[in-house]
Amino acid sequence: MHNKMEKIIDESVQGTAITLAVKENGTRKLYIESYGCAMNFSDSEIVASILSNEGFSTTPNLEDADLVLVNTCSIREKAELTIRKRLEKFNAVKRHRPHMKVGVLGCMAERLKTKLLEEEKIVDMVVGPDAYKDLPNLIQEVDDGRNAVNVILSKEETYGDISPVRLNTNGVTAFVSITRGCDNMCTFCVVPFTRGRERSRDPQSILEEVNDLADKGFKEITLLGQNVDSYLWYGGGLKKGFDKASEMQKATAVSFSNLLEMVALAQPKIRIRFSTSNPQDMTLDAVRVVAKYSNICNYIHLPVQSGSNRILKEMNRLHTREEYLELVKNIKEIIPDCTVSQDMITGFPTETEEDHQDTLSLMEEIKYDYGYMYAYSERPGTAAARNMVDDVAQEVKNRRLTEIIALQREHSHFRSKQQLGKTVEVLIEGSSKKSDLDWMGRNSQSFVVVFPKENYKIGDFVNVEITDCTSGTLIGMPLGLSNNN
Repeated sequence: MHNKMEKIIDESVQGTAITLAVKENGTRKLYIESYGCAMNFSDSEIVASILSNEGFSTTPNLEDADLVLVNTCSIREKAELTIRKRLEKFNAVKRHRPHMKVGVLGCMAERLKTKLLEEEKIVDMVVGPDAYKDLPNLIQEVDDGRNAVNVILSKEETYGDISPVRLNTNGVTAFVSITRGCDNMCTFCVVPFTRGRERSRDPQSILEEVNDLADKGFKEITLLGQNVDSYLWYGGGLKKGFDKASEMQKATAVSFSNLLEMVALAQPKIRIRFSTSNPQDMTLDAVRVVAKYSNICNYIHLPVQSGSNRILKEMNRLHTREEYLELVKNIKEIIPDCTVSQDMITGFPTETEEDHQDTLSLMEEIKYDYGYMYAYSERPGTAAARNMVDDVAQEVKNRRLTEIIALQREHSHFRSKQQLGKTVEVLIEGSSKKSDLDWMGRNSQSFVVVFPKENYKIGDFVNVEITDCTSGTLIGMPLGLSNNN
């Protein structure tokens, strides 16, 4: 529906199996599948790196695997059900390959450890998001015939010292993880429980990874976190421990806007994006840094979840509708051609027709460039599940969602048409899905642009004049390489 940005949950890549170059000494084969947000795909690269040092080489074929790992997501019930089906499939293969071991990584591991291991006995090991460095020991346990589990959430693990092995890469764009966990206790969200407290990664290790990606020829990086704006480095430790930091630590602390500027200056020819932002943590300092550097994309993903103040309060979103509108107004003033996209949840408990109209009117006021819209799915363990009844009927949720999607499609088309006649810089990521004669890439605003291939190649920055559009894609003619190559 919207294939525009580093989707919060990119449906097209769910369950992708990843492959690395075969290691000469690799005696055992690893098959790993990833589900969920970009953070999980990034974590799978960390896991592949840890296991390649243990002599595992990856395989794209489930039937050849000695170890099968699935990196899981708990954000919606549908995500968990998909993964359940995969686990059944793995177990069917296991009947013919009794030595094959199956492990669950990531957010479901944290949430369903006893269920998966002891009650249903469908996996051999369960490894939470902060325990990947323990994998060699856990695999040893499993080899010795015992179940292995480590779902301890850490206060310091950031994997800053592990150089991820880039998987399934187009060689052009890459993710760089800067924070882990989340402290915002939105009542609908399971992330704080599955990924733990918020902590930031040492800026030096981030810069090293970015410089390394530049050396390898990557052209665009996305700084990644459950909540990137609240990045805060003061020598290590939890975000919420900052108030106990020494005067010196406070004076030399690195905020998200500082980090963004450091990365922009370190690699002026690399395009920088970031995801995901939270309105309550988004500072105008960070917005000004985006405006100041041409290599930081003019695109901010700013989840709102609802347009109703009453619902925002029930969701424990620490911003009002008015504060959110003010923030968007400021963003557009500081960066006039900035695109803004949304996340929206419809049918949250107690949502009335009036609350729903508030969401539609917020959308009318902002006219988002694109968005990710979902019907509310109750997650066990969250405050909403404990304290509220999921009382909006499914057919009401579906109708409201349909209305929100239809309005967003209208706005996306309106915003696409505003790009007509402009000349934009596009980074070529690969062939267009529709035609092998066209390249596909994105401009700074994260719009997908397609244009004739001519003699350009993947990884080129090309100036393209926009001549036509659909609601989801800009169509243009290449004018030549930009000065960014």
